[in-house]
Amino acid sequence: MKIRFFAGLLAGLMMLSGCSTAPLTGRRQLKLVSDSVMIAQSATGYKEVIDEGPLSSDQRQTEMVKRVGDRIAAAVENYFAQQNQSALLEGFAWEFNLIEKDEINAWCMPGGKVAFYTGILPYTRDELGVAVVMGHEIAHAVAGHSAERVSQQLLQQGGGLILSQFSKESKNYEAIMALYSIGSEVGVILPYSRTHELEADRLGLIFMAMAGYDPNAAVGFWTRMSEISGGKTPEFLSTHPSDASRIEGIQSCLPEALQYYKP
Repeated sequence: MKIRFFAGLLAGLMMLSGCSTAPLTGRRQLKLVSDSVMIAQSATGYKEVIDEGPLSSDQRQTEMVKRVGDRIAAAVENYFAQQNQSALLEGFAWEFNLIEKDEINAWCMPGGKVAFYTGILPYTRDELGVAVVMGHEIAHAVAGHSAERVSQQLLQQGGGLILSQFSKESKNYEAIMALYSIGSEVGVILPYSRTHELEADRLGLIFMAMAGYDPNAAVGFWTRMSEISGGKTPEFLSTHPSDASRIEGIQSCLPEALQYYKP
């Protein structure tokens, strides 16, 4: 009886508030967790990551990450203003940090909390490469992809949403942390879907172009990532697979992005 009750309640929640239209793409999204909850719990998780660190002591690299982040964040705000959708960035408090870890990874949590790991810098190579990754990760955040991934995970868990979602122990907190390979509560890192990746590629190119970075640099970065072989798959590639079709998709998005590029 309890199982039937909770299944019905979850289905009802989905029907009432689980689906929405993605404002930047017009695509229907499954969102079982509100933006405010995602942002609040992401802020908690981000603080834990930064407190644990260690943050990089390389001032030049740290300043580069922060500089690129500031420029792309300003471009994002400008883009949303042009679309009359600035309200969608409510609650965003941009923050950019470089963590001293060999892990090849970077991410942006809901609310604009960004972390780069020093392990990815040999592949970004320079400020342009950092801009490629920064634009892409921020695009995931502002397009609501994290909320979709968490919602899918909660749905698979069959009722996690019903648990106390405002406490640190809640299932959606664990899912949020797992998205960025922080902790092991959920057990697996949830990959972005092909749809998410295409959307983030397109928007990321636009954002970096608006920030004054040549979007053509994306082809070189993703080509380098596709050539990584041997050993354990880097966290970044486990959630952002790079292959020929992805690079072709990026190339098809370049003409639109270049319209925003003013060097």
